Amino acid sequence: MDAINESTKVANLFQEVMILFKQRMNKVFEDSGITAIQGMVLRILSKEKRIKITELSSKLSLPNSTVSGILDRLEKQGIVVRERSQEDRRVVYVSISPHFKEMHQVIRENLTRNIKNVMNQGTSEDLNNIYQGLNTLKKLLNDPDK
Repeated sequence: MDAINESTKVANLFQEVMILFKQRMNKVFEDSGITAIQGMVLRILSKEKRIKITELSSKLSLPNSTVSGILDRLEKQGIVVRERSQEDRRVVYVSISPHFKEMHQVIRENLTRNIKNVMNQGTSEDLNNIYQGLNTLKKLLNDPDK
């Protein structure tokens, strides 16, 4: 019973931390004129470079129609470009537009700076504890047997 209480405490704390983290990141996106969900799309596109809309929808766990609406707004802002596959005209790829890449880099730098500013408030011991805890959590999440 005690392990269940400890697990519940950790799970609740993790949810609280994720909410606070998300609020911080949303502020950075808002300051850049981008919504949180648009930021998630851009994060995926920055890693994938070019992706099918169906794959993007899957990564976001959102229906294609919802993702298409998000992409419509991003495309109107000149942030992303869509292109049809030459092999199969039904397939549409999306990528970050070339002229947005510089602004995207600025957003990433702002996110990194925001995280660094938060972390700089902690002591070396605080940061070491956070690092150790996150490493443990990562190992638990990566363990396929759990």
